[in-house]
Amino acid sequence: MKKLTVIVTGASSGIGKEIARYFLAQGHNVVINSTTPAKLEQAYRELGAGPNLARVAGSVSDKATGEQLVQTAVAQFGAADVLVNNAGIYDTKPFLEVDEAYLDQFLNTNLKGTFFTTQAVLPQMLRQQGGAVINLSSPLVFHALGGAPSTAPMASKGGIHALTVQLAAEFGKNNIRVNTIAAGQIRTPMHGAEADKGAGLHLLNRIGEVEEVAQMVYTLATNRYVTGTIINVDGGMGAGHHLN
Repeated sequence: MKKLTVIVTGASSGIGKEIARYFLAQGHNVVINSTTPAKLEQAYRELGAGPNLARVAGSVSDKATGEQLVQTAVAQFGAADVLVNNAGIYDTKPFLEVDEAYLDQFLNTNLKGTFFTTQAVLPQMLRQQGGAVINLSSPLVFHALGGAPSTAPMASKGGIHALTVQLAAEFGKNNIRVNTIAAGQIRTPMHGAEADKGAGLHLLNRIGEVEEVAQMVYTLATNRYVTGTIINVDGGMGAGHHLN
């Protein structure tokens, strides 16, 4: 298999950083991104700061960030083979308390960030006659939790699911594959020391580990016959739940 050049957004910690680590370990080139320059620099050094690694700071809600990510990938490594739209935010708030500013946070980062970063990379993938876009989402789009009111983030994530299918249809003939991973609760700094309290939400009765998401990202990046899918990596959260 040829060496891939992979762009990973939201890669200063958690799932994104592990995805970058996973591809680097397989010998591929990686361009990492984060909104916060200091955190991105720390991740860059933790990942080895080697010749196969580059970094671009900026919010994916800004179209210019996606454009810069692609320019950096092509300038340093000559290609942009895989885009992992991992950057995203989550919070809970009762629906009747959601105002426009709150909703816009999720639409701008989760949906528009995914939309416009993908739009930035597709011309390069068309020139290369192939590529893979992998989005990160949540099984809560189709398996809501009454005790966790999250209409704002899930509206944005639902948009990502729709975008996935539409892009797969539009660009399949160009050998460009688009898929989404709906991840369950994963052990990341966002969940902190309380992470394991969410184990019961999953049929496997445990939360996930970042490397388990990275493994599926790698599979979707390298399997050339999968497109237009929403794949749950969620310990069974999307399938059902225990009575207790």
